[in-house]
Amino acid sequence: MDGIVTDVPVGVKRGSDELLSGSVLNGPNSNMSSVVVTANGNDNKKFKGDDKMEATPSRVLHIRKLPGEVTETEVIALGLPFGKVTNILMLKGKNQAFLELATEEAASTMVNYYTTITPHLRNQPIYIQYSNHKELKIDSALNQRAQAVLQAVTAVQTSNSTVTGTAANDNSVSSAQSPVLRIIIDNMYYPVTLDVLHQIFSKFGTVLKIITFTKNNQFQALLQYGDPVNAQQAKLALDGQNIYNACCTLRIDFSKLVNLNVKYNNDKSRDYTRPDLPSGDGQPALDPAIAAAFAKETSLLAVPGALSPLGIPNAAAAAAAAAASRVGMHGVSTGGNTVLLVSNLNEEMVSPQSLFTLFGVYGDVQRVKILYNKKDSALIQMADGNQSQLAMSHLNGQKMYGKIIRVTLSKHQTVQLPREGLDDQGLTKDFSNSPLHRFKKPGSKNFQNIFPPSATLHLSNIPQNITEDDLRTLFTNTGGNVKAFKFFQDHKMALLQMSTVEEAIQALIDLHNYNIGDNHHLRVSFSKSTI
Repeated sequence: MDGIVTDVPVGVKRGSDELLSGSVLNGPNSNMSSVVVTANGNDNKKFKGDDKMEATPSRVLHIRKLPGEVTETEVIALGLPFGKVTNILMLKGKNQAFLELATEEAASTMVNYYTTITPHLRNQPIYIQYSNHKELKIDSALNQRAQAVLQAVTAVQTSNSTVTGTAANDNSVSSAQSPVLRIIIDNMYYPVTLDVLHQIFSKFGTVLKIITFTKNNQFQALLQYGDPVNAQQAKLALDGQNIYNACCTLRIDFSKLVNLNVKYNNDKSRDYTRPDLPSGDGQPALDPAIAAAFAKETSLLAVPGALSPLGIPNAAAAAAAAAASRVGMHGVSTGGNTVLLVSNLNEEMVSPQSLFTLFGVYGDVQRVKILYNKKDSALIQMADGNQSQLAMSHLNGQKMYGKIIRVTLSKHQTVQLPREGLDDQGLTKDFSNSPLHRFKKPGSKNFQNIFPPSATLHLSNIPQNITEDDLRTLFTNTGGNVKAFKFFQDHKMALLQMSTVEEAIQALIDLHNYNIGDNHHLRVSFSKSTI
């Protein structure tokens, strides 16, 4: 057992650990006040700690250089993202603490993470390392305050609700103390990516985990900091702010959760403490190039139209835009021109319906007019300026029916329908009441799946009796070659890769909303994945 050393002057650093031994703590004559006195250096006795040696993994971690006013809740919150916290010992007079996690694996993950990113509490760097002790043996009666907090946190983890009754008011972990924020995006004219959220919220502290989802037709996210104080700061600064000009308003509240369980790293969820997590079946994995862009970029440049608190690193924002295709062109506001001029069309092949289908990937097409005296050009009216901007940025320069099309903003404000009784040979069509609009519902999942034209297509609404061969044959009949195919687990969705982007564009035009049988209309969109 650890002995008591009497010849070590107070204040002289010993080993990395100053853990009070279990036998002393549990001794019949010991009490917590004597422990505190020793820790405060008011006794000439000092408990022997670990010798200086190379630390071996342990589920007990030694935390040093804590701010004097730090609470048990804040220290426990450091460990929560990595697993269940099973015990805590605060040595406030020495600005140290010991934290015990349920497993050695969880402790190792925590140490590895904080080795690369220095943790901060109350804006002060702290240091975390393995303890030589394998478990904390503490009489809970002698450490009541910390144990009360720990019990409260455990109850919150178990029930996902705030704790009442069992702990003192100043110790209970209410939702206002949670390191997890619930974020709702209102007026989401531009889709918001997980990476954009990470860039915005990282200004207020280390973001450990993010989960995005759609609920009640609204895009929402859960975001976890390492420190509840960072969550508080972010909420105060960002609640009610717009990410982009006049849209994408952040509504932020504290979650009752204190830890997020992330299973996959992809464009819907991310655990920054576990880069080894799989991407999940059918989900695109994190693009390493994009991750690198976010990691390296440090100079801040506000997104055009965004308020200053939401400045996003410029190269990072560009990488996110290129990957997720959701940031519009500089200087065009939500009230911009809704009408596009499309030129260099294949006048032998193009139709209002084909233009509606292709441009409908990026917005709700209202009207299409192929020009009577110049049939290689057309006017396309989108539902709003953001949609016309997205369509222009993604489709300009793409090949349609063998010709590279040009897409620019038109000087026209609307597309005029032909006068009643006038036959314009079907060159003008009104789609304003079409049931095929992808973005009618605010917060629709389609907003999260807007990608540039790519060779890989995402298929959905597939009947159970349709086989891979059926779909390969169907898409081959559009004039291209199917290079790869993959069903998702539920068989209702699939990824299908054509040989070229041009072939994929043709297949989407021909087969989106195709009745594939049993009145199932196939849904086709571009994917950011490869097979």
